[in-house]
Amino acid sequence: MRRFLLLILLLFPGLANGEETIVADLSQRHVSITTNFNGSEILIFGAVRREGPRIDEPLDVIITVAGPPSPITVRKKDRVAGIWVNTDQAELDSAPSFYAMLSTGNLDEIISATEDLRHRITTPQLIRAVDVGATEGTENFVDALIRIREEEGAYQRRDNSVGIIDETLFRATVELPANLTEGDYDTTMYLVRNGEVVNKFATSIDVQKVGLERFLFSLAHNQPLVYGLMSLAIAIAAGWLASAAFTVMLRR
Repeated sequence: MRRFLLLILLLFPGLANGEETIVADLSQRHVSITTNFNGSEILIFGAVRREGPRIDEPLDVIITVAGPPSPITVRKKDRVAGIWVNTDQAELDSAPSFYAMLSTGNLDEIISATEDLRHRITTPQLIRAVDVGATEGTENFVDALIRIREEEGAYQRRDNSVGIIDETLFRATVELPANLTEGDYDTTMYLVRNGEVVNKFATSIDVQKVGLERFLFSLAHNQPLVYGLMSLAIAIAAGWLASAAFTVMLRR
C-alpha cells in the first residue's frame, strides 16, 4: 500500500504540496468597434483548482488587462516669457494603450516588490523607459504618463474589486472605454499568497474594428492617397450641397 501511495505522489507531485491552479474564462473574447461603440464591460470569472487539501493561509487574486503597447513621446511644458512651450521630452520605449489592475484587496499589501518586479504587475513596472533622451529623470515622465492616462480612464487601478467566495470562486468586471486601440488585450489572473505568485492564467480579448470603421481604417492605412482624395471629394460635395440648400432657402 505504501509503495502504491509513493507511486501516486511521484506521478502527481501536485498532490503532495497541494498545488493550486486557475481555471477561468471571460464573458466575451471578442469586442467589435462600430460607429456607435461606446465601450464594453467584460466579466472575468474563474475558480481555484486544488490537487490536495486547501492551505489555511489566505489567498488573493489579481487580474490585469493590458492593451497593445507602443512607443510614446512624453513632453514637459514650462512657461517661458509668458508662453507655454515644450522644454524637455522623453521617448518611452513601450507603454500599454490601456491597463487595468483589479485585486481582492489593497494591491500594495497583496504583492511583494520582488514579485511585482518579476511579473511586471503594477503600471510603473509595465512601462519600459530605455534611453529616454530627457535631461530629467525617467521616473518623472513615467509618472506624468500614468497620471494623464488615469485621468482619461485608460489606466485603472481598482483595489477590492475582485469578489472571491470561500477562496475558490472569483469574479470581476473590467470596463473598456470607447476609445480602444485595435489588437489583443492580454488578460492575466494571478493567485497570490504571502506576497508571492502561486499560479497564473493568461488569455486575451480580441478588439477589432468592423463595418464602416474597419473599411475607413484599412483605407487610411493601406491606401492613404485614395483615402485623402475620397475625403476631399466628400468635403467638396458636402460644401456644394450646403451652399445649394442655403441658396434655395434665400429664394423662398
